[in-house]
Amino acid sequence: MKNVSLADYDHVDRAVLPIGTDYAPGHVLDWHEHRRAQFLYGATGVMVVDTPEGTWTVPPERAVLIPATTRHRVRMVGVSTRSLYIEADAVPWWPATCTVVDVPPLLRELLLAAVEFEADYRLSGREGCVVALLLHEIAARAPLPFHVAIPTARDLAEICRAYLAAPDAGVTNADWAARTAMSERAFTRRFRAETGESPAVWRTRARLLTAVPLLRTASVTEVSGRLGYASPAALTAAFTRAFGMPPSRFATSHGTGGPSSDRPA
Repeated sequence: MKNVSLADYDHVDRAVLPIGTDYAPGHVLDWHEHRRAQFLYGATGVMVVDTPEGTWTVPPERAVLIPATTRHRVRMVGVSTRSLYIEADAVPWWPATCTVVDVPPLLRELLLAAVEFEADYRLSGREGCVVALLLHEIAARAPLPFHVAIPTARDLAEICRAYLAAPDAGVTNADWAARTAMSERAFTRRFRAETGESPAVWRTRARLLTAVPLLRTASVTEVSGRLGYASPAALTAAFTRAFGMPPSRFATSHGTGGPSSDRPA
């Protein structure tokens, strides 16, 4: 099924409902939740999924597993999605928090096939086998580190979300501590207790995640300058350390300093 509302089909007696949806650039699915678990695949573009607990950036050809009844918001950057809405009791192994995963060719082709099914597709034969194999393939996926945690404390959460909206390489722990009227040491200790990371490590990862949607329209050189890195090589090194792949993997611009300039041999 394509470009239909889940609400119109949620009652259908199928453990897995495949739905494909095309979104206008910059579209935002505001805060909502689903009764079912969701496997949200971006066939094109970049998605940013927010929950009260964190932010997950989903690069092209990746997907995010969203647990049932998880309140979330999705920001789309040129996205065409293929989703599976799954009854929770059909996937007892589903992660307890959102998880970004790779989508290899077999899983991608299964998704593309499944969204052509009618809501009451046959449980036997080809259609049933495709859906069963989809769940096996999803269960085999390993998590990717494209996320940052958001503190539960309101003041810290506001600081973090503001930084994600406008990352600034010049911000220091002392700056953040001053905003909460705390000493730098006390603030750092409190932040680490909330997120599991120091503020500096958190900001570094947040800036790198911001690079992913920017790389759709800008070269690695341009993105490195916008995010305050000394050179494209510095951004490439930090990005590769954090995510296990260079930023050129996500760049669509081929100008000077773009993908061809920092792709490993």
